[in-house]
Formats: sequence, structure tokens, C-alpha cells
Amino acid sequence: MNFDDSVREILNGKLIESQLNPLNSAEAVILQGIWQYQTYEEIAEKAGYSSGYFTNVVAPELFRRLSELIGERITKKNCRALLETHVTAWTAPNKALPNQHSVGLSGNGKPDNSPCFPNGAVPLDSPFYIERSPIEEQVYAEINKPGALVRIKAPQEMGKTSLLLRILDYANTQGHRTVNLNLQQVDQAILSDLNKFLRWLCTNVSLELGLPSKLDDYWDEDIGNKVSCSLYFRGYLLESIDSPLILALDQVNEIFEHPSVAKDFLPLLRSWYEEAKRPGIWQKLRLVVVHSTEIYVPLQLTQSPFNVGLPIQLNNFSLEEVLKLAQSYGLNWTDGEEVNQLMAMVGGHPALIHIALYHLNRGEVTLEQLLQTAPTSSGIYFHHLQRHWTTLQKQPELASALNTVINATESVSLEPTLAYKLGSMGLIKLSTDKAIPGCKLYQQYFKGNRLIQMG
Repeated sequence: MNFDDSVREILNGKLIESQLNPLNSAEAVILQGIWQYQTYEEIAEKAGYSSGYFTNVVAPELFRRLSELIGERITKKNCRALLETHVTAWTAPNKALPNQHSVGLSGNGKPDNSPCFPNGAVPLDSPFYIERSPIEEQVYAEINKPGALVRIKAPQEMGKTSLLLRILDYANTQGHRTVNLNLQQVDQAILSDLNKFLRWLCTNVSLELGLPSKLDDYWDEDIGNKVSCSLYFRGYLLESIDSPLILALDQVNEIFEHPSVAKDFLPLLRSWYEEAKRPGIWQKLRLVVVHSTEIYVPLQLTQSPFNVGLPIQLNNFSLEEVLKLAQSYGLNWTDGEEVNQLMAMVGGHPALIHIALYHLNRGEVTLEQLLQTAPTSSGIYFHHLQRHWTTLQKQPELASALNTVINATESVSLEPTLAYKLGSMGLIKLSTDKAIPGCKLYQQYFKGNRLIQMG
């Protein structure tokens, strides 16, 4: 099957039928390139776009809508195979779609409210988002202030990007310009070179604002990369817009792994924040910095943006929030007994709660069965646990420290750096400088010989 006008017409028809936006020209270009097994760089070069624009802006939104359409996560790697399967089925009335239940269609062919597998950010229109009151209100008020800086931090899978989507949506309703850049999508060759990274930043902000790139007009190696970048923002980007700019940098922890770049880039962000304390054009810029706490890198805090601005720490869901989410998933947990059992196993970890409720909603497993297999390799949390296991394998001192905590009969004291690292991963809880296991799931999975052998 070729990606031609007929295929595009079929996809657009299904998207519109599901109350989703049809393909725009850039998205059609990406799909055409995927059909020809091209890289984003090849697609962009041929079409006259920036590869960063495709990678950071167009593709994520395209795959989000397509995933919602077919009820299965779509990536660049599996996109062609999945779409060909569904387009063929859509055009052959007697041929059933694979795994029809997950497609999210009711008996009359219209979208129903069956949840998709929880993976990544919760979409803006999803009924499965739990508001983090009063966090949202705090951030909304802050980004309306001149020169604001908001720092959102938490371990992975705690809802940082879901919150960020709502911050940007609110900013748009206020008439602000918004740019959202995910550093996880930046090539390592760019992240490891300050000049390339700052030029990438300027180019992508320009594209997001609909402005032509004018790097060569402002970049001067004699004054340095940081000054050139600041001049570009001050003299071009901020001057070209007539409203505040909300610049969101997601997955900033990616830059932590390149200390030579981080030591220059993070102080640069701070310098922009400090400049905004004086009346002038820098007050148009409002920064939202999002990062995972699972990567520990000692920072010179006096030179970084991580001890200024409004700090937002995302924590576990409360019992009331889990009960509300369970109701959204159609579970009649009115007496709180089931919520207490689930939270006893996983605490209020947002992603783990969502995954459990998803499987319970589908009737694939009972709560008793789910809890019994949860800390095992056959349970629904195996991939989550394996991610932590891999990290601990690479850092035996952390494994040894966690081994001490999970095998203790009471809270224990740990060396401060190790305690901070394990706490930032969510594997332990700290109270008055003493540690206990983060939840029963971690205690049971890592207990015994698993960590003794490692530590």
C-alpha cells in the first residue's frame, strides 16, 4: 500500500468521525516519508522543513491523535504497519479490525469512552486527568507575572508532562505565545555541544513562533555562544512578538548528562530570569523548566535556575484522588476498601495507579490477582520495576543502600547522597532523615537475594 490521496482521505475521514483534527500538510509529509522508510532528517530536507520541527512539534501531535484513533500507541517505528492494517480493514467491511475492543469504537461505530492504555502524558481532553489542586492555580498565577520562572520536578511517570500540557493550554487562553521543547528529542551530538545546542534552541523557538531563522544576523563567535543566544532572544524573538512568551523546556534532565553544556546553559537561563527583575523586554519571557529527579548531578546552585522561581514538586495521589480516578475508570469503589488495598501496594504513584485501574476496567484481572502478581515478573508492573533494576545494576552503592532499607524492621539512616538519590527515584521515603521503603511493591520485588547479590 502506498500513502496516496486515497489513504489520506480515509484517515481524515476516520479522524473527523472520531472528532479529531484531520491531517495537516506537515503531518501528511511525515506520513509520506514514513511510508518510504525515511528519517526525519531526510523528510525535512526534501520538504524544506527543519528536522527539529518535525521531531519536536509535528510528529508527537500526529502520533497522539493516531494513537487515540486506533486505541493503540503509535510510534514512527510501528506507524506504517498499524495504519496499513487499519486502513485495509476500514475499506473491507467484512474484515474485522484486530483487537477491536482497543480501537475505542462502540457498536454504532462512534467513539466510546473506553480508556487507552496509560502511557505518557494524559491528553488535554481526557477524563482520566486528576487535577493537582492547588498546584495548577499556583502555576497559572505565576506565569502571568513578568519574567516568571517555574520549576516542575518529580521522578519519572509522576505526571509532569501532563501538568505542562495544561499550563500551556491555559497560557494560550490568556493570549500568551507558547513554545514547548522536549530535550529528550534532541540528538546527542547537539546536546553535547554548547554552540550547536544554543543554535538548535534559537532555531526551534523561531519555528514555533512562525518566524524565519536569522541566526547568522546575531551569532558572533567573537562574543561567544551565550551572548549570541541572549542577543537573539532579546533583539529578535522577544522584539518580534507583542505578548508574553511561555518557553517550556521539558526533560531538562537530559542536559544534566552533558556537564560541559549544563554548566553554561543552566546559568544562562538564570541570567535571563535575573534580567527580568528590571523593567524591560526580558519580562516578556516566562520560563517553565521540567525535569526528572532520577538523574542526580551535583550542581552549583548559585549559578543554576534550580534555587530560584516557583518550585513545584509533584507527589503521589491522595486516597481521595485515587478514588476519583477509579470512578472515572468506571469502578464502583464506594467504601474505599479497594483503594486502600491498591495504595498499600503502590502508594499513590500516578502511573502505577493508572495502569492498575486500566486493567481492572477491562476486566482482565481481579484486584486480588493484580496485587498478588504485582511484585513479580508476570505482573503488570514488570517493565517499571525493570527500569529501576537496571539503574541499580549500574550503581551498586545504591543497590546496597536500598537492600539495607528494605530488609530493615524499622526506618534506617543512610548516607545523605544515597538517601537523596533513592528518594528522588521514589524507591524510599524519608522522614526525619530516616528511610523506609517507598511502597510495598518495591519492598517485595527487591527483597531478598536480588539486591544482596548486587550490593
